[in-house]
Amino acid sequence: MAGLAQLYPDAGAPWRPRALYLATHPHSAVPALREVIGARKAVYSVPDEQVIATVDVRPWIEQKIAAVLAHRSEVERGALPGLIAACRRMHGSGSSPPSGTSATPP
Repeated sequence: MAGLAQLYPDAGAPWRPRALYLATHPHSAVPALREVIGARKAVYSVPDEQVIATVDVRPWIEQKIAAVLAHRSEVERGALPGLIAACRRMHGSGSSPPSGTSATPP
């Protein structure tokens, strides 16, 4: 929307960002996600080769878990222990981001 001057005329000159990053999951992560959220929930994913950048979220994982726990209506109560365990496994301290990925634009 940054390039649409008519949308926010008081926000300054329109500009075009160099990149757009969307949160998604690679297809290879779907089986692990299914274990946590169940087969009935929709999981949006893309082919692994389309994931060209990652962001290391380990510094914020405990804050994310606390936020989910503060709003239990966002997650089925029975899924919370599995979700928390999966988050800690996937992003826990001591693990490294996948090789060949970066937190900055390529």
